[in-house]
Amino acid sequence: MICPKCKDERTRVLDSRDTDSQKAIRRRRECEKCKHRFTTFERIENTNFVVVKKDGTRENYDREKVLKGIWKACEKRKVTQDQVTKVMNTLEEKWANIGKEVPSKAIGEGIMEALKELDDVAYIRFASVYRQFKDIESFEKELQKLQK
Repeated sequence: MICPKCKDERTRVLDSRDTDSQKAIRRRRECEKCKHRFTTFERIENTNFVVVKKDGTRENYDREKVLKGIWKACEKRKVTQDQVTKVMNTLEEKWANIGKEVPSKAIGEGIMEALKELDDVAYIRFASVYRQFKDIESFEKELQKLQK
C-alpha cells in the first residue's frame, strides 16, 4: 500500500477490524518513512458485471459513481454512512445475481426503492433526476404516490 502523503511503499498495518457486517476489513496503517497514519478498506469484489445503458452501450459497473448519486440525493439529510453502505451491499448482491450484464434500469429502480425505504426526500431527489421530471405535474404525481 502506498502512503497517500509521501507516496512511499513501506507501510505497516497497525490494526485490522471486521466492518460492514464482516464483508470488509478496515486496516489502520502507518508509513514507515513519514509516520503518516491512514485507513484502508478491503472488501470482496462481487461486482464484476457490466451495465447495459438505455442506448445499448455497455460500461463496467462503478461503485463510486452509484455512491456519488446516492450521496447527492441524501445531501443534508439524516442518513448515515452505515445506512448507505448497507444499501449498497444489498443492491450490489442483487445486481450481481442478475448476471454478467445488468440493465441500467434495474440499477436505477433498485436505488429508488432503497431510497424510498431510507428517506422520502432523498427518494424524491433521486427520482426527479432519474425519471427526468419535465414539469411540476410529474413531480406532484410522484409525491402523491409517496403519500399513499
